[in-house]
Amino acid sequence: MMGILKRALRAMDVQGAGMPRRGAMLAAAVLLAGCSVTTPPERFYSLSAGGEGGPVRAAPPAGAAPLYIEVQAVSVPQQVSRNQMVVISGAGRVDLLEQQRWAAPLASEIGQALSLRLSAELGAIDVYRTPVPEQAAVYRVSTNVQRFESAPGHYALVDAVWSVRKVGSNTVQTCRTVAEEKVGEGYDALVAGHRRAIDRLAADIAQAIRASPAATPRCP
Repeated sequence: MMGILKRALRAMDVQGAGMPRRGAMLAAAVLLAGCSVTTPPERFYSLSAGGEGGPVRAAPPAGAAPLYIEVQAVSVPQQVSRNQMVVISGAGRVDLLEQQRWAAPLASEIGQALSLRLSAELGAIDVYRTPVPEQAAVYRVSTNVQRFESAPGHYALVDAVWSVRKVGSNTVQTCRTVAEEKVGEGYDALVAGHRRAIDRLAADIAQAIRASPAATPRCP
């Protein structure tokens, strides 16, 4: 940076010998100040690491058959399918935040958070892409997030259509959860609101899995 300042001073001496030295120093100081501007640091947020989580159920009794789930890859709207946060800033207007980012692509963040919440809620093991014992009962969970809205200082919303099917069965239970949480100012509060919304989504799915042996599946 000092090299830039010295070169600027020499150029001023050559190009404008009539320029007062004090004026040259002032111009160089302005140039140096412009060069010293730094970009704000990027901040990364997670929907599963830290923060409050859903209730943790007791482990299954010793000797009981384990409960297996398969949380399939989650789909999200294209507008928010990125690492940067997309926030609502006005009627019909959204902003893409370069300095506020998810730790992973949003679909992956939601999928991991949902897997952890369901595993804790049910005392289950997520065996997605993992071999399981023959005759094991496995419940497959598919989730399509249709709206994921972030309005700092106002609300965090997750609107998802999801289904549960016991592998090997033709019976599919398809339901919808709309979870909207009020949030305070700041991005930490916004992310906490989305965590609570995903907790509600996981609770609905867990309820459906517990009730799946019933003859007539019902949405929560």
